[in-house]
Amino acid sequence: MTLDVITDDSLQGVTHGFFTRVGGASSGVFAGLNCGFGSADQQDIVAINRNRVAASMSVDPECLVGVHQYHSAEVVVVDDATADKPKADAMVTNVPGLALSILTADCQPVLFADPDARVIGAAHAGWKGALGGVLENTIDAMEGLGAARDNISVVIGPSISQRNYEVGPEFLDEFLGTDPDAARFFANGQGDRLQFDLPGFGLWRLRQAGVERACWTRHCTYEDPSRFYSYRRSVHAKEADYGRLIAAIRL
Repeated sequence: MTLDVITDDSLQGVTHGFFTRVGGASSGVFAGLNCGFGSADQQDIVAINRNRVAASMSVDPECLVGVHQYHSAEVVVVDDATADKPKADAMVTNVPGLALSILTADCQPVLFADPDARVIGAAHAGWKGALGGVLENTIDAMEGLGAARDNISVVIGPSISQRNYEVGPEFLDEFLGTDPDAARFFANGQGDRLQFDLPGFGLWRLRQAGVERACWTRHCTYEDPSRFYSYRRSVHAKEADYGRLIAAIRL
């Protein structure tokens, strides 16, 4: 089956893609293109899915590199393909032929590029990483490789939308304790519940950091089970596990 890959004109000229779950070999709750070795899916099937992504990105499977994500603000510079995954939630490189990849299932997959400087980045930005500065840290790391902040384009891929992201009042308190202006990204829900705009918050942080060309693809992972995995949807459905979407970018 043909893979379903979302791209954005903001990254025109740079090979990239936000891969949906369509076109994979996994079955059951993982049905489709599950690319997460951290899931309970069969590891050989996950490898097949990842190989399909690598082929779509025109790189060898070992050049589809990633990190051990843990909802941090840590960024690493990737110089070569390695089997060892450092603990971090973002990567940057200026090495042609390496595809930086991020796994998500509601969190923001964020792809960065300065096509003139030939520097790219990829970040996993859930609420904790975004609040902690993973987006800004990725931009800083790109500048360290020669990128210009005002020439970086950024695209946020499929993420959970505000209408499907219900949180409690303690969540708002944590944001306000760090940045009182973040209140604008919370809307009233039922009772004491609030609805948080994760991609809106991500875009705001990027623009505050001096990135003028930033957008969200406006795909909600929760709302479309035919195309996207969603951690929150799996919890509501009382499923044992969930698949992981992959986003990738290369020079």
